[in-house]
Amino acid sequence: MRNQDLTVKEIEGKLQYYCSYQDRCHKEVKAKLKSFKISSDELNEIVSNLIKDNYLNESRFSKSFVRGKFNIKNWGKVRIVNELKLRNISIYNINLGLKEIDDQDYINKLEDIFNKKLSSLSNLNSNLKKKKIISYLLYRGWESNLIYSKVNEI
Repeated sequence: MRNQDLTVKEIEGKLQYYCSYQDRCHKEVKAKLKSFKISSDELNEIVSNLIKDNYLNESRFSKSFVRGKFNIKNWGKVRIVNELKLRNISIYNINLGLKEIDDQDYINKLEDIFNKKLSSLSNLNSNLKKKKIISYLLYRGWESNLIYSKVNEI
C-alpha cells in the first residue's frame, strides 16, 4: 500500500504511533505528514487532533529533549537552545525545558567533562591543552564564561 492510498484516519493512526514511541515537535510531525502528500487542510486537522489527544505536546517535547541532550549527550545550554530554535520551539517552551537542568548538576557535569577531556590530553603542552578543551566544550554548547574560568585553573 502506497502513502497516497491511505485514508486520513489511517494516516492519523500512523502519526499517533509515530508520536507515542518518542516525543516529537510540530516541525517533525508536519514533515512526516508532508511525505503522505495530503492537503494542507487535512494536515492541519491531523495536527490539531494529535494535539487535542495529547500525542503532540511541545512543552513535553522540550523537557524531554533538554533532559536527553544534557544527560546523555553532555550538551550545554547554548547548544540545546540552538537546537530547539531550529525545531521552531517557542521561547516559553525552551525556558520551560531548561528548568529541567539543575544548576548544581550543570556545574558538576561541566567539571566531569572538563576533567575527562583534560586527562585525555596529558601528553600535550599547556597552551594546546587549553585550546583543545575550549574548542571541545564550545562545540558541545557550554557557555564561554564557564569554560574560560575552568581553563584558567590549569
